[in-house]
Amino acid sequence: MTELKPRAGLKEWLGLVVIVLVTLLIAIDISVLGFAITPISESLRPSATQLLWIMDIYSFVLAGALITMGWVGDRFGRRKLLIIGALVFGVASALAATADTPEMLIGARALLGLGAATLTPTSLALIRNMFHDSKQRKSAIAAWSGTLATGAALGPVVGGLLLNNFWWGSVFMINTPVMVLVLILAPILLPERRDPSRGKLDVLGAFLSIAGIMPFIYGLKELAVDGWSNESAIWAGAGAILLVAFVQRQRMTSHPLIDISLFHYGGFTGAILTNLMVMFSFMGVSILTNQFLQMVLGMTPFRAALWSMAVMPAIGIAVGVVSALSRKVKPVYLVTSGMLVMALGFGVLSRLTVDSNVALLLVGVGLMAAGMTASKTLTAEIVVTSAPKEHAGSSTATSETFTEFGSAFGFAVIGSIGSAIYRHDMNTVNPAGIGGEALEAVRNTIGGAATVAAHQPASVGAELIATSREAFTHGLQIAALSGAAAMVVVAAIVAVLLRRVPIETGEPIDPYDIDAPATVPSPKRMQPTAG
Repeated sequence: MTELKPRAGLKEWLGLVVIVLVTLLIAIDISVLGFAITPISESLRPSATQLLWIMDIYSFVLAGALITMGWVGDRFGRRKLLIIGALVFGVASALAATADTPEMLIGARALLGLGAATLTPTSLALIRNMFHDSKQRKSAIAAWSGTLATGAALGPVVGGLLLNNFWWGSVFMINTPVMVLVLILAPILLPERRDPSRGKLDVLGAFLSIAGIMPFIYGLKELAVDGWSNESAIWAGAGAILLVAFVQRQRMTSHPLIDISLFHYGGFTGAILTNLMVMFSFMGVSILTNQFLQMVLGMTPFRAALWSMAVMPAIGIAVGVVSALSRKVKPVYLVTSGMLVMALGFGVLSRLTVDSNVALLLVGVGLMAAGMTASKTLTAEIVVTSAPKEHAGSSTATSETFTEFGSAFGFAVIGSIGSAIYRHDMNTVNPAGIGGEALEAVRNTIGGAATVAAHQPASVGAELIATSREAFTHGLQIAALSGAAAMVVVAAIVAVLLRRVPIETGEPIDPYDIDAPATVPSPKRMQPTAG
């Protein structure tokens, strides 16, 4: 008879607090740097290229190392890897906070990305080890997913508050004491689990994944920020070729980093596609809405960050609703509903005008945040239960890698749509007395238009600001409509892929679990089904 582990007790729920704490710091660290750029520039005086690397190297290393670190956690122990990752993250935070050269800060940020890559897949995989009861696991994953969204919203606010009272290094130093606490509590509260049968590390596969993911995401982000350039396209293309080689390697090797056959399961593929798409939409539109708050409504960056926190109740409501309904309603209905809520949020954003009240924007972004949180909560459950237990870290890492792809695609595609409409509308603008590079700056970005307008006579500057705001808002409207249409189409595809995923799954005893307690009878285990 297949046997089930008992329901989680106090120790497991306290362990979840540790995991949530780690997840919160990782999410905050992604966005906390925004306000620190100016004081960092004044203190370290980096070149323009160095400044870009300070900002971006964290996410590049995080994305590149995820798949390899997921395998390492599965093979050598998830608790062990989380403890090592917390140590690396804490030390790297201290190094970043005390950096006295741009090169040192870039290196510390890269080390932070590596630490985050060890923590991200192990945290969700550990939740699977700790919560074997389906209802409890859904609640635990809801807390994990809600923390990710909350941390991303808190990052800019935390950064602004720290910089108002301390030096720029404080945005990094806050991580170190928390990671010390994690190092103390993790060995006590978290179970260990490893799979010695995974064999040797596929070194070539690890190289191909890192060498493919990093230039691919770098190229996409450069295309999003600076528009089309041959150099950026070459980076993205080279990364794509290496990723194809990585997939082929995983199909051929006897000890792959990820099990490619997982994509034959409709549930797993649908969950991965959902994660990619919701991050594509949310991150893509966030760059436009943040600019709208600052460049159109005239808010300071910190005030805009404070307003962005107004969507947090929507995240909390989404977590609560999904936790309750997921015990009674099939995932396909909840996931697609979440995506359609995001499409509705896009629709609200398409109604923005230069005279709109901030409340309209917050409603649109709130709907998108709620839909994203609901969808990702459910897909996280599908990801960790679709794969065999011994591959949970690798499957989670694969999911998070596609999440990073979604973010990069969103910046590139949705941001580019908005930029293209802006440039189209501004192409015929010819302000008196403005030409050459200044005129090119006006026609390229709303930020460039604001900079040029500040050096013009009052009447010319005011007219230029008004025209650029109209053009930017038009670009946001079209980008939002495009996003809504794409979300509806993908929701229909996901509905087909997830249609056979059941409400509940049984969790059998894991022979590789080191901390295996007494057992209780189990219902029939769900088998992954083809889409």
